[in-house]
Amino acid sequence: MAMAPASLSKPFISSKPQSFPSPTPPRFSLKYRPLTVRNSVATSAPVSVAVSREHKVKSVKARQIIDSRGNPTVEVDLVTDDLFRSAVPSGASTGIYEALELRDGDKSVYGGKGVLNAVKNINEILGPKLVGVDVRNQAEVDSLMLEIDGTPNKSKLGANAILGVSLSVCRAGAGAKGIPLYKHIQEISSTKELVMPVPAFNVINGGSHAGNSLAMQEFMILPVGATSFAEALCMGSEVYHMLKGIIKAKYGQDACNVGDEGGFAPNVQDNREGLVLLIDAIEKAGYTGKVKIGMDVAASEFLTKDGKYDLNFKKQPNDGAHVLSAQSLCELYQQFVNDFPIVSIEDPFDQDDWSSWTSLQSSVDIQLVNQIGTVTESIRAALDSKAAGWGVMVSHRSGETEDNFIADLSVGLASGQIKTGAPCRSERLAKYNQLLRIEEELGDVRYAGVDFRSP
Repeated sequence: MAMAPASLSKPFISSKPQSFPSPTPPRFSLKYRPLTVRNSVATSAPVSVAVSREHKVKSVKARQIIDSRGNPTVEVDLVTDDLFRSAVPSGASTGIYEALELRDGDKSVYGGKGVLNAVKNINEILGPKLVGVDVRNQAEVDSLMLEIDGTPNKSKLGANAILGVSLSVCRAGAGAKGIPLYKHIQEISSTKELVMPVPAFNVINGGSHAGNSLAMQEFMILPVGATSFAEALCMGSEVYHMLKGIIKAKYGQDACNVGDEGGFAPNVQDNREGLVLLIDAIEKAGYTGKVKIGMDVAASEFLTKDGKYDLNFKKQPNDGAHVLSAQSLCELYQQFVNDFPIVSIEDPFDQDDWSSWTSLQSSVDIQLVNQIGTVTESIRAALDSKAAGWGVMVSHRSGETEDNFIADLSVGLASGQIKTGAPCRSERLAKYNQLLRIEEELGDVRYAGVDFRSP
């Protein structure tokens, strides 16, 4: 299937979610009115009908919770006349240019990964400053928080503190308007059409996400040939289960263990073998031509001190037999693209290795993805990327929660693509299931399909 060439794509990554209420959610009382925990705020009234609701912040409270990898993260409750809750994810492979995730550093508690300082910054600094602000003005609220922080990488208050509040403000903004979260995002981003994204299911995990020998971090399947998101999810699930059977037969039951993002982690070293497994599963599931392949290499994770790339970096020390120059790695990608239906490669080189990025982009007809990180900054990055002819991929992180904000974000921005793990593990499925609900609610809504780069 011919795909339109994509310019060097430095899309955006949102890994920022939204959370479900507990089975018996706490009830709060404010002016004698019970509060409810709001998620996507999908109302029974038509989305075009605005409902008059409170639009000023009454309180903000943060706490430390645990993410899908067992590490602490930040959760934020913002109260107007309802309670709007958001939780912040965390990545395993983080770039040097990403906004700073503030960790406590006390090795005696959670191995130094606590986030109580970020929580304190919300409760004692950001929260009091935001009381009375209008949640409908997302850009103004985010700008105020960045001004309070005053650093280029959010290192004073912590990106995890600022982002958590920003997500809850966005939810509250939708609540104030009485419309679904995705519709609110569409309005504040001036997106013309709502579009259901193509899911990029991470079905084989390697790199920093798994304990196997694979250097490359994610091997993904993209059901571009589906006619709806629901059908795409079905295709992804069927290929996933077919892949499990193939891996079990070839490597044994223990090879079916899953990594951080729900993908299988067979103990193979050859990255090509991972791609062969995907092709086999796609063919046996009956979706040849309809399901394409994507990769997140996370090459910065195996960059050597002399600027080369060690595909055997997990084994230390090693004999250097799998160390490649940037040019050799570029040639390896070219071979992969020629031999497999690959349509997207994320982080194929180190974040500062721009000459290699340019070289690969000029030689292959695929999308290359990099990532960035408040809600307003993400929207701006997405709009700038689209204006430049780049693709946009909304993404989770490896350390996730039940928060499903990015599902609404991908639809509201019409990103055309979403990456949030395998069709396995509830913190991943929280996003996919939210997309099913959105598609059902919207009815006749377009699925990006083969136009995922420019929907």
